[in-house]
Amino acid sequence: MLAVFDIDGVVADVRHRVHHLEPPKSWRAFFREAADDTLLAEGARLVTELATDHEVVWLTGRPEWLRRTTAEWLAGQGLPGTELHLRPERDYRPARQYKLDVLRRLASRGIAAFVDDDSDVIDTALAAGYPAVLADWLPRDPALRDAQDRLGRT
Repeated sequence: MLAVFDIDGVVADVRHRVHHLEPPKSWRAFFREAADDTLLAEGARLVTELATDHEVVWLTGRPEWLRRTTAEWLAGQGLPGTELHLRPERDYRPARQYKLDVLRRLASRGIAAFVDDDSDVIDTALAAGYPAVLADWLPRDPALRDAQDRLGRT
């Protein structure tokens, strides 16, 4: 069974780079600073706890071009799991649609838990029958919410 985790706002503290999402937006700058994120202790504890009985899979709205940076950051934080699903190039669907598609592909392996910081994503996952938990330990900035829910960028 899988424990599926989002990254930004769940284990990675993105607050230092959210200012890039205010007008004029700079997506490149926002994502370029991802390597400087600090670890969120609450998310790290939950990942570690679920990893004792489940395979950890990462599902993020980060763009595919950030794969190496993201994988290195996860490994550098000592977080388990190497399977990493990132948003394909030019896929700007809302996070709830993109992530539900990936969950459907993973479902044949069994999903024990899905953890995300976006309440729309969680509501969509729950409505589709997946066990989902809202990571609410980091307040979501309105610019980040817009990027995830309306612009399909993270």
